[in-house]
Amino acid sequence: MPIVRFSLALPLALPLALALALAVPAAAQQQQVVPGSRAEMQLSFAPLVRQVSNTVVNVYAERVVERRSIFDGDPFFEEFFGQRMPNRSEKQSSLGSGVIVGTSGIVVTNNHVIEGASDIKVALADGREFESKVVLKDERVDLAVLKIEAKETFETLPLGDSDAVQVGDLVLAIGNPFGVGQTVTSGIVSALARNQVRNGDFGFFIQTDAAINPGNSGGALIDMNGHLIGINTAIFSRGGGSNGVGFAIPSNLVRSFVASAESGSPSFDRPFVGATFDAVTSDVAEALGLSRARGALVSRVLPGSPAEKAGLKPGQVVLAVNGVEVEHPDALGYRLATVGIGGTAHLTVSAGGKAQELTLALDRAPETTPRDERLIEGRNPFAGAVVANLSPRVAEELRMPASSVGVVVVEVNRGSPAARIGLQPRDIVVELNGTQVATTEILARLAAENPSIWRVEIERDGQRIRQFFR
Repeated sequence: MPIVRFSLALPLALPLALALALAVPAAAQQQQVVPGSRAEMQLSFAPLVRQVSNTVVNVYAERVVERRSIFDGDPFFEEFFGQRMPNRSEKQSSLGSGVIVGTSGIVVTNNHVIEGASDIKVALADGREFESKVVLKDERVDLAVLKIEAKETFETLPLGDSDAVQVGDLVLAIGNPFGVGQTVTSGIVSALARNQVRNGDFGFFIQTDAAINPGNSGGALIDMNGHLIGINTAIFSRGGGSNGVGFAIPSNLVRSFVASAESGSPSFDRPFVGATFDAVTSDVAEALGLSRARGALVSRVLPGSPAEKAGLKPGQVVLAVNGVEVEHPDALGYRLATVGIGGTAHLTVSAGGKAQELTLALDRAPETTPRDERLIEGRNPFAGAVVANLSPRVAEELRMPASSVGVVVVEVNRGSPAARIGLQPRDIVVELNGTQVATTEILARLAAENPSIWRVEIERDGQRIRQFFR
């Protein structure tokens, strides 16, 4: 079933059981009382919507798209035009939602809403529009932080604690579905810690049955205290409309992401562990003496890594981080990301049927080998490829295993010899003409030679590929 990365929509002022929480003291709200009378069922969400509506915005992104000519790739026309085909460009616009989380005009939205945009505007609920700039974005967690370019103070939506959310809690989703204007829908939290929702290295979502439709991406999922508990981001759908299965990025990750943006960091760094983890199946759980299949099974530990220093060993199972249960390996990554760089994670680990506590220091992935990124030029099969020396940091940026070593292809210029022989980003150049390629310097030196035959060996997704070129 396809996954559509939109967000949640919602009809305004819906009567449902819970506005009761707006009329009772905070202590009573914690009791999560179920409505017990007709009067309670007739209460309204309207006061809560009025409280937060000015903090949810529309995000308009405009991007320039190049349309390739139908003759592109035709030898005759390429020769006629000197390999410069008459392509054309056109502007495309997309619509999404966002949430103001900083009084200076800090807005958080989904990365896919603004990806590739050359011009981004933010429209407030009162109709005012402002230019905005991207402060930080990350494709893997699908978040972006914008800054409204205006010298004024804005209302903000406070960030809640997504770890306090429970299945069955009532929630509201606010956004701009189909561009019809700000819309509110209600629902409940259907599930927590959902993974395998989409491609990428982030797999920890709040699931809700609030209606989700195109245009809601980046909108707010709020609790009954008027706090942001998630950024609406995706739905399961066969036809692109709402089927009552929507997903939101938890606010605790949003908090870490916004903090990274406000610190001036050029990227959102995940803590480097130096270990790989597998899911715990029922068979593995039984073999390890676990009561149920949960946690992250340590499968490999890199020498000298933070994981090794903490005492992690293959065969152990990480059950919790700072006292919070770890459901699967994706949940472990999420927990460590919310702790953040420079923090300390206390791991509850099961080994030999016994639980023990380990302390893991969290830091950025190291660049153990200078990346020495360079463009290969000349008359050789690698011309047009940008390559770099692998290190845990480069591997993390390219979403490759931290244990990867050697020289990796970072980028391939379109139409170059490297593109024509099929080189792809993340390919590792293992050997060239019988010589092991350990560094970019060696690759550049070998590529400058002019042999009659080029013998190339690369590694792609763990598979070795050997090719010959004249």
